[in-house]
Amino acid sequence: MVRSARPARERVPLKIGAEARRAAGMRAEQVLAPVAEVPGDLVELGYIGDAYGIRGWIKVQPHTGKGDGLLAAECWYFRRPGESVYTKADVLHSRGHSGTVVAQLRGSDSRTAAEALKGLQVWVPRSAFPSAGEDEFYWVDLIGAQVTNLQDESLGKVVGLLDNGVHTVLRVVYDVPAVDDKPAKTAERLIPFVGQYVQTVDVEAGRIVADWGLDY
Repeated sequence: MVRSARPARERVPLKIGAEARRAAGMRAEQVLAPVAEVPGDLVELGYIGDAYGIRGWIKVQPHTGKGDGLLAAECWYFRRPGESVYTKADVLHSRGHSGTVVAQLRGSDSRTAAEALKGLQVWVPRSAFPSAGEDEFYWVDLIGAQVTNLQDESLGKVVGLLDNGVHTVLRVVYDVPAVDDKPAKTAERLIPFVGQYVQTVDVEAGRIVADWGLDY
């Protein structure tokens, strides 16, 4: 018995290069809305690392903590690294998940749509953050604070924070004057942000007092 031959399947060319980028851009535009006026207090809180599931959810990797600021906001702002244009989208659902934040944005209803958003930085207005608890502080509020020790000697200025898995660490930079044939330079102190060392924090005044020596 002779079997009839099956018709050959039509070969669909793979989308690569510029065409693929255009297709991804169109899918992203279905979710992201232009921003007429950018809030002046936007804070970058993380980035979209991947799609989550098949129903259009995304997975956001927070830069710090558990993403409380992300979970509190009803609208997120987005920007691609190296670009200056912001877009935005309403957050329909969000929750914490294994150190990340998973969320569904309005207009994102498929994994394909979610994947088109990968790599976007996620920004939230500082005014949308939930109130911090007693003896709790948002990292963004500590950046730029002047740090002095118990002897009222200047230790420098907070330029960033680190999370070593045990506690937060302040990155404090200070100027080292020129000595003999050594030129002036900028150096850095790492001060654990724990009660043993940090005595007071005045966010309004931008001042932190730490039990820390100049020669530590």
